[in-house]
Amino acid sequence: MTNTSKGARLYEDMAYGPAPIANSFWRTTVPAMDCAALHGAVRCDTVIIGAGYTGLNAALALAEAGQDVVVLDANQPGWGASGRNGGFCCLGGAKAKAKTLVKRHGAEDALAYATAERDSVDHVAALLERHGIDADTHSKGETLLAHTPRRGKALAGEVAHIRDTLGVEAEYLPAEALPEHGFNSPEFHGALTVPIGFALNPMKYVTGLARAAMAAGVRIFGQSAVNAIDTGPTGAHRLSTETGEVTARNLIVATNGYSSENLPPWLAGRVLPVQSSIIVTRPMSDDELKAQGWTTRQMAYDSRHLLHYFRLLPENRMLFGLRAAYRATPAMHADTERRARGDFDRFFPAWQNVETEHFWSGLVALSRSLTPFAGPIPGMNNAWGAMCYHGNGVAMGSYAGRLLAAQITGTGPATPGLMREPLRRFELGSWRRLALPAAYGWYALQDMMP
Repeated sequence: MTNTSKGARLYEDMAYGPAPIANSFWRTTVPAMDCAALHGAVRCDTVIIGAGYTGLNAALALAEAGQDVVVLDANQPGWGASGRNGGFCCLGGAKAKAKTLVKRHGAEDALAYATAERDSVDHVAALLERHGIDADTHSKGETLLAHTPRRGKALAGEVAHIRDTLGVEAEYLPAEALPEHGFNSPEFHGALTVPIGFALNPMKYVTGLARAAMAAGVRIFGQSAVNAIDTGPTGAHRLSTETGEVTARNLIVATNGYSSENLPPWLAGRVLPVQSSIIVTRPMSDDELKAQGWTTRQMAYDSRHLLHYFRLLPENRMLFGLRAAYRATPAMHADTERRARGDFDRFFPAWQNVETEHFWSGLVALSRSLTPFAGPIPGMNNAWGAMCYHGNGVAMGSYAGRLLAAQITGTGPATPGLMREPLRRFELGSWRRLALPAAYGWYALQDMMP
C-alpha cells in the first residue's frame, strides 16, 4: 500500500495550488473542463493517473484499440503543464546532446530517438486534423537565435548535421540578415530555423484531446487525486481516491512535473520538477510591431542554457517565457515576473511601455539522464510510466502516451530503447531541489561568456 503525505512533493504547497495558473492567458481562450469526481467503485482494463498530453494520448489510443479506460486527475484535464506551456510543438524531449546519446546508446538507438522526435510532431499534427481540433496553429518550424556572436557563427555549421539526421534543410541567417526577416533585436547574432514543428494554443489542444478521448469511450474523472495504489495477489491494481476506487489490470502513471514522490514508491528521487514562467502582453498594433522590427510569427528561443522562448500570438500579443525560479513562494513568484519583464524589455526595447496582461508559472520535469522515459515501471507488473520531457512535452509528451499504448497492446510505433530505460535516482534524493540555485548560478555564468 502506498499513501500520499504532505511531504510527498518537492515544492512548497503553492506550486500545486491555483495561484501560479490564476492569470494564465490560455484560460481566457477556452472554457475550462469540469469532469466530475470519481464516486464509488469502478473497474476497467487500464487506469491512467494524469489527464495531460501523455495520459490522454495513451487513453485515446487504448480506447480506439478496444480497451475500457479510466483517467484520474487531481484537478481537471490540462490543469498541469499541458494547459499552461508556451505552445511549442517542436523537436525535443531530451536535454542530453546528440553526441552524448550516441556515446551512451549507440548510433542506431540515437537515430531511432531522433526519428521519434520528428514523428512526435507529425503525431500531434495528425491528431489535430483527425479530430478537428482548432488550436490556433501557426509558425513554420522553430527558430534558434544566437545570444552571442560566437554562437551565431557556430549555428552555420549545424545545417549539415540537421540535413544528415533529420533529412530537412535548415535555414541559417547571419546577424545582419535578421532585421529583414522580422527578427530585429539587440540581443541576437544569427538564427537557425528548422522547418519541423508549429505553435499552438496548448489549452485548446488538451481540451480537444480530452473531448476526443471521451468520445472514444474514455471515462475522465476530475478532482480525483490518487491517495493510494494497492497491487493485489492477482496483479490487479486498485487506486483509491477520497470518494472512490478504480480496479484495473493495467496502470499508467503520467504525472510528469506534478508527480508525487511515493505514487508509486519507485518514483522517489527520480524526477526533478523545475519551474517555467510566462508573460503575455496586451495586443499590439501593426505600427508597434514595426517600431521594434519584430514582425515574424516564428516560435523562437535563444541559445542560453537558461533559455528564453517567445512568439507573437495570432492577435499580436507577445508571449515570453523563461526558467528562473527555484522556490514556489509568493515572493519568488513576484520576483520572477519582474525578472521576466526586465528580460523582455532588454530583448524588445521598443515595447517597454507595452503592458503585461498575464503572468503564470508551471512545472516541467527533468530526469537524471536528461532523456525522456516511456516504459515499464520496475518492480510492478502491468505498470508503465512516461514523463521527463525537459520542457518540450507538447510533441514528445503526446507521443510518449501513444508509445505506452503501443507497449500495452503490442501494436503501433516502437519505443526507442533509450526511452524505455528506467529513470535513475538523483544523487541528492529528496534534497535534489536544493542544488537548483547553484546550477542556475553556474549556467548564468556560462551564458555570460562571449
